[in-house]
Formats: sequence, C-alpha cells, structure tokens
Amino acid sequence: MTRNHSSDQIGTLPEGGKARRVYLHLQQEITRGIYSVGEALPGEQKLAATLEVSRVTVRRALDALEREGLIKRRAGSGTTVCGPRPQPAMAADFSTLIPQLVEMGQSTTARLLSFSYGVAPGGIASAMGLLPRDRVQMAVRLRLVEGIPFSHLTTWVPEDIAQGYSEAELATTPLFRLLERSGVKVTSANQSVSATLASPDVSEALGVSIGAPLLSIDRVVRNSEGRGVEYLSALYRPDMFKLEMSLSRVGAGEGRHWEPVIQTPKRETAE
Repeated sequence: MTRNHSSDQIGTLPEGGKARRVYLHLQQEITRGIYSVGEALPGEQKLAATLEVSRVTVRRALDALEREGLIKRRAGSGTTVCGPRPQPAMAADFSTLIPQLVEMGQSTTARLLSFSYGVAPGGIASAMGLLPRDRVQMAVRLRLVEGIPFSHLTTWVPEDIAQGYSEAELATTPLFRLLERSGVKVTSANQSVSATLASPDVSEALGVSIGAPLLSIDRVVRNSEGRGVEYLSALYRPDMFKLEMSLSRVGAGEGRHWEPVIQTPKRETAE
C-alpha cells in the first residue's frame, strides 16, 4: 500500500475491489460538483442499495474519502461534502504545449531521482533512430509545485550530447536549456498524449496510490539533421495538471468543422 505523504496529497485507495469502485464513484461525483459543498450524502444503507454492495464496503469507501478530506462524518448528523481540497495546479494550452512545458521550469522546482549512462531500451532507441549499442544518458526527475510533486519525468539523451552538462546542472536547470547551451539546434518533435496507471515506484514518487490514473506524454525531440536528441516520458497527476485547447468553428455547409486556435505561449504556466 502506498504511503500518504501529507494531508495535502490524495489519500490511499481503500482495500478491496468493490470498496475502490464505490470510492472512485463518489470521489468523481464530488469533484465534478454533483454533490456540492455542504450537501449531505445519502446514508450508508441507501448507498449500499443503490450501488449494490454491502454497508461494510460503503463504510470502507467513506473512510478513504474522509481521510482525503472530501467528506466529514458526524454521529447523528450523517455525512456532508467538504469539496476537493484546493491544490496548486499547472495548466498548458495543448496548441502550444511544448514551449509551455519548457518554460514550466521557471515556476516549479525539480528533484533529480536518478542519473546514469547505458544502452537505451529497444523502443527508445528505435524512436530516436539510435543503433542497438548506442549509449545514452538516462535521468529521472520529479517536478514539484509549491513543494508538492506533480510530474515524473524520464529522459534519454545520446551520450555525446549529454556530456555537455553535468548531473548537478540537470538537477537545477531544465533539460531543454542545457541542450540549447550545448549547441543542439532543435527543429522538430513528435509527441503523443495518453493515459496510464501509476506503477509502484512512480506512485511512491508522486504520492498517489498504486494504479492511480496518470496523464502520459511521450515526446521525441529532433535536431536540424533529423537526429533524435531527447526522448521524454512524462507522467502527470491529473488532479494537478491539465491540458486546455481553444477551438473555433470554421468552414461552411457540410465542411464546417472545429480547428484549434493557436495562441501565444503563456510563460508563467509551462516543463
């Protein structure tokens, strides 16, 4: 079971699959505002009947919600909603995501968790266009906002490029800045966004439960010659990071469709 680092971080999932299902169901309804702050939740017996579980299962889920600070229970007066605890958060416009993520280093702090050299994993080497025995520098960093971890970043950089900066510099300076300082001229990147579940080591670092949902961003950065100079695998807590996009309705007739609005990057919300 993952430890709960502090009262500012999300609580541990309750034991048992049914209890977790009830917990996640109620948590989502509270965070989405279906149950407003101060509103009373249905009683344990009604919740058990509605969700087709036992009262013991409901009680376990409510215990977890109470630990998280989402509800308050008082004998004789039932359970009331406290609402999600305010969290420091980061946001980025999807249409200008890369420059914003680069600038995020200005408003957050980083902690270097590991630093080593070796042969790149097969999938990473293939994506970057490396030969099977090419060596890379691998680093794992934790990025924090107001002292609370919100992203887990793993990067792979070809060894000859990575020798242009030190382990100490990587712990204090955004990688993109170090690459530019080393003379790398970045011209393009391929990026994908998906969802994943927190592994034991990542859950420990981010302060979330094992199996908690995470936003996953994978990016291959290339220089002017098309060479892969960085592979980034970034995992974000969805309760502290979100992607936004503005859309415009354009065209005419049956060809009318949505298109993203390209905006100027906001320097204060960006890696």
